[in-house]
Amino acid sequence: MADAIASNQSSLGIQFGTDGWRAIIGDQFTFDNLARVAQAYAEYLLEQQGKKVVVGYDTRFMADKFARKAAEVLAANGLEVHLSKSYVPTPVLSFAVKHLQADGGVMITASHNPPEYLGFKIKGRYGGSATPEITALVEAKLGQPPKQGNATVHIFDVRKAYYDFLASQLNMEALRAYEGVMYHDSLGGAGAGWLSGFAKHTGLKLELRELHAVPDPLFYGVNPEPIPQNQFTIMTVLKAEQDPTFAVVNDGDADRIGVVLAGGRYFNSHQIFAVLLKHLHSKGLRGRVVKTFSTSQIVDKLAHKLGLELVVTPIGFKYITDEMLKGGVLIGGEESGGIGVAGHIPERDGLLNALLLLESVVHSGKSLGQQFAEIEAEVGFKHAYDRIDLHLPSMEQIQTAMARVQTPQTLAGQQVSGTEQLDGIKWLFGETGWLLFRASGTEPVLRIYCEAQDDKTVKAVLSEARKLVGG
Repeated sequence: MADAIASNQSSLGIQFGTDGWRAIIGDQFTFDNLARVAQAYAEYLLEQQGKKVVVGYDTRFMADKFARKAAEVLAANGLEVHLSKSYVPTPVLSFAVKHLQADGGVMITASHNPPEYLGFKIKGRYGGSATPEITALVEAKLGQPPKQGNATVHIFDVRKAYYDFLASQLNMEALRAYEGVMYHDSLGGAGAGWLSGFAKHTGLKLELRELHAVPDPLFYGVNPEPIPQNQFTIMTVLKAEQDPTFAVVNDGDADRIGVVLAGGRYFNSHQIFAVLLKHLHSKGLRGRVVKTFSTSQIVDKLAHKLGLELVVTPIGFKYITDEMLKGGVLIGGEESGGIGVAGHIPERDGLLNALLLLESVVHSGKSLGQQFAEIEAEVGFKHAYDRIDLHLPSMEQIQTAMARVQTPQTLAGQQVSGTEQLDGIKWLFGETGWLLFRASGTEPVLRIYCEAQDDKTVKAVLSEARKLVGG
């Protein structure tokens, strides 16, 4: 099967990555290629006795038209197809799969990738990322000409149902009594207007201040990924605020979350994960903790302190989905800011996570920064972290760079105590940190991640690591 998949991908110029298929609009991401991927997915669904499928899209260039094309191909195969009324966040599309009792879903989005990209995300009937098994089965069917026809495509709108579901996961009495301030920056993506809509729908007194709430296919000039280099505006605005006010930032399809604290301080995904874990535990919830290979050691230490089982997976939320489908997972998350929680669909949801963080502030009476400082003290570990993304001209150069790091060496005075290769190559610095080299699964980028116990060490290690790979 692997040879057949590779042959099909090569002949069509279609390459599936960590989370479905993504490519540059007008280059490989064309209506013809999209139709072929939709045909492959239709054949998979029919083979599984599937009858109904939902299709959604984000705010990228022509995403609505690509979604319509995908819906038409799926319908031409005899499937009952429901297309979103307007742009939707990915977690809402995933929710719609379950709510409408569909057999699968398609989200036309490139998530956090630059504006010139679009993608085809596949969702399982359980309302979450397609497992590696599902993706492989769809890939194996690439190559068949797409069917054409004038079958009916239904329009759906699950906004109210989704809001009611979110409310069922939260202490609404406490949230309605809170009169503080929270900011929301959607970066012009599919999350635009969804948190303010929830606040209005549920009668929150919260003052929700929105930035970049008008959809923009160019994402206001930044890549729609909630990391510091793309958050200049919100970080500047938050400089004038005081605790416990904070801002949540979503990526292009709002399944990921970033946070900026009062004073303009960046609060990274590892810190968000730890605070959410501690908060869910404080609500009396229990279960396994699942993290990807590039996530902080502080999650390991906190899970151990709370007496919870820890599972480490390769990078990509589909691996977390696999664990969530087994049952018994309290929280699962990745370094990129994608986090899923118990009681929800097996999917990351940047909107629910934003509300859970707000709930943690209301319940504890402490800012997010104060909550994380208490976690550090509790587990006896000081966290510092950063990542650099090297955009290299070709995959061959990425492969050459990865070959250079097969043999570890001392960097910035950090002695390597061992290595791990679950996904990429990780050098371990004893109990104090680690350095990970990994090729991106969605774009031609070499990512270098580092965790240590102070920012100075992280910066020095990353600087030497960049030189080592020729970046």
